[in-house]
Amino acid sequence: MMTTILVWAAFLLFIAALVGRAISIVGGGVADYKHATRFLFARIGFQTLETLPLTRFKVHHVAIAVLVLTVAGPWSATTRSDSPAIKIGLIPERNIFDQVARYEALAGYLSREVNASFQLTMLSRYGNIVERIASNEVLAAFLGSFTGALTSAQLGMEPIARPVNRDGTSTYFGRIFVRKDSGIKTVADMQGKRLALVEKATTAGYVFPRAYLRNHGVEDLETFFSEVRFWGSHDATVSAVLNGDADIGAAKNTVMDWRMQADPRVEEGLRILAVSPRVPSNGLFMSTVLDPGLKEQVRQLLLDLDNTVEGRAILKKMEALRFEVTRQADYGPVFDLATKAGIDIESYSYVNK
Repeated sequence: MMTTILVWAAFLLFIAALVGRAISIVGGGVADYKHATRFLFARIGFQTLETLPLTRFKVHHVAIAVLVLTVAGPWSATTRSDSPAIKIGLIPERNIFDQVARYEALAGYLSREVNASFQLTMLSRYGNIVERIASNEVLAAFLGSFTGALTSAQLGMEPIARPVNRDGTSTYFGRIFVRKDSGIKTVADMQGKRLALVEKATTAGYVFPRAYLRNHGVEDLETFFSEVRFWGSHDATVSAVLNGDADIGAAKNTVMDWRMQADPRVEEGLRILAVSPRVPSNGLFMSTVLDPGLKEQVRQLLLDLDNTVEGRAILKKMEALRFEVTRQADYGPVFDLATKAGIDIESYSYVNK
């Protein structure tokens, strides 16, 4: 049986180049055909193939081969011509490999259950999310508390749901920390030292430390510190202070706790000087251009994940117990912190240096 399947696959691959043009026309062009192909991969379990950089030629070849194997195999897959391709943006709070690994099973699950193809896309910097949502390139994203509040206020992004952490919380807080051997205990001790921040679009990695320092009389970070550097992720700021590349750092507690579990030096070597109020954990936001019915379907699927074996396996990869409903009002503490930091979220624009 398998030999027959492979023979047919080889034959169809041989003639694929001849029918490629016709397939493109029927599929609505190469871009739409890529989306349909990747949707097929997700439907039958080949999630890894969804991220391949497929050219027009390769798309036709791989799609036909997978279709043959799908039809002849013990499972079936159906594609729907009206299935939208929805990119889910991920912000780089950890290294990108860990971040993608946490969400890939969820993207595959949603692609199988919803009339849409969900594709993960890693944002190189936090600030990318605003421009990519504004251009409708990214229609959904797991956003931190500040990027969630920002895109909600400026672009109308709607919070759908957020995961509940293993400790039963669905919130996090920021920390300001130093090395225990640094001698730094107060804000006055920080003057002339090196400050490690994450990005100008993070609560724990920028807004909170700016608000905290402003409350202690520091208005201009650039003149108060000898260096202010944006390291791009919470994980990186922890490493910067731990390794002596910075004197003071800021990060969210969930990432710092994760690092503590992986590396005992973090708890042994760092001292926490201040913590922020709690704000919502990273939640899924979806664009206003998406169908309300589709968004409600996604919301219900997330809320029901903990009721099935597959769903619980997905949650385990995400280091979560379940999802809970998230609303605009949950982001009130973020707006309060921003005000204390001198930031107007509705008009906020920034450049990381």
